[in-house]
Amino acid sequence: MGDVVKRAFKYRFCPTPEQVKQLNRTFGCVRLVYNRALDARTRAWAVDRQRGTYVQTSAWLTEWKRTEGLAFLNEVSSVPLQQTLRHLQAGFAAFWDKRARYPRFKSKRKSRAAAEYTRSAFRWRDGQLTLAKMDTPLDIVWSRPLPEGAQPSTVTVSRDAAGRWFVSLLVEDPTVKPLPPVDAAVGLDAGITSLLTLSTGEKFANPRHERADRRKLAKVQRNLSRKEKGSANRAKARLKVARVHARIADRRRDHLHKLTTRLVRENQTVVIEDLSVRNMLRNHCLARVISDAAWSQMRSLLEYKAAWYGRTVIAVDRWHPSTKTCSACGRINTAMTLGVRAWTCPGCEAVHDRDVNAAKNILAAGLAER
Repeated sequence: MGDVVKRAFKYRFCPTPEQVKQLNRTFGCVRLVYNRALDARTRAWAVDRQRGTYVQTSAWLTEWKRTEGLAFLNEVSSVPLQQTLRHLQAGFAAFWDKRARYPRFKSKRKSRAAAEYTRSAFRWRDGQLTLAKMDTPLDIVWSRPLPEGAQPSTVTVSRDAAGRWFVSLLVEDPTVKPLPPVDAAVGLDAGITSLLTLSTGEKFANPRHERADRRKLAKVQRNLSRKEKGSANRAKARLKVARVHARIADRRRDHLHKLTTRLVRENQTVVIEDLSVRNMLRNHCLARVISDAAWSQMRSLLEYKAAWYGRTVIAVDRWHPSTKTCSACGRINTAMTLGVRAWTCPGCEAVHDRDVNAAKNILAAGLAER
């Protein structure tokens, strides 16, 4: 990996009342432009079978700004509006390549409030960031330093459901370099009781962050349900619910970062299962614990960290019978229910821990594909 890695550094910041108004106005305009462009492209396809392009939607945006009803679009920076059209184009490209579903409309209450600024729409000077249409720099809480001499190429400002403001700076990070090669390879079996089981026999307990705060979450959700819709008290109660969810998500993300960093640093090759988490969530008995385990997030963290540090992640086919196959002799035990945690192979009489045996088979299958 000879190229310098581009890395996003995310920080909290405290906006002034004027900045809050400007950013909220920008978020609304970004959402409006995205939805109008999506609607126009959908109708163009229905009528003339025209796919539409970014250039076409950009021309539409210029026309919208000239109309009396949408003249307020000129009150915000044009760069976030152009960027949201690029994101829409990327969504259509993924749909045409059958990598994603058809783009959906952004919701005022459910969609992420965010705006992306490129280099022409912000000023970075002496460690201070000033966005377009603003007179004062953002009051950023620098929880960790940027790489020395870093110059942001893209800035993304967002607000989460808990009312917290974040700014993400995309910079080139020369400190991210491939790690020295090692001979170790490991297979991972994702689970519920144990979040991860390694082919070495080591198990990582599932912290179950959602269950730890379930009683508190139920309490604030009950309070929310009692508030009148549209009232100020309901808005305050909704914020309390969002803060509990944010606490759970933050703890889960922190744990997964520490776990995946250790796995990537200690192993040259990491073999995982290609799980279809979306289909597994249809099991209503296990959907809550599967969501809390965040297997998809863990896989994405493993893959990008492996790319950073010169490691390899191999995904084994989800239909591979890793659990039922004896890792010693290869015999497949067809009669095995979910409740069986240990079993003895009828062929070689080897005693297996269910999860460790699966991890060993996943490792063997991944190394065979390499």
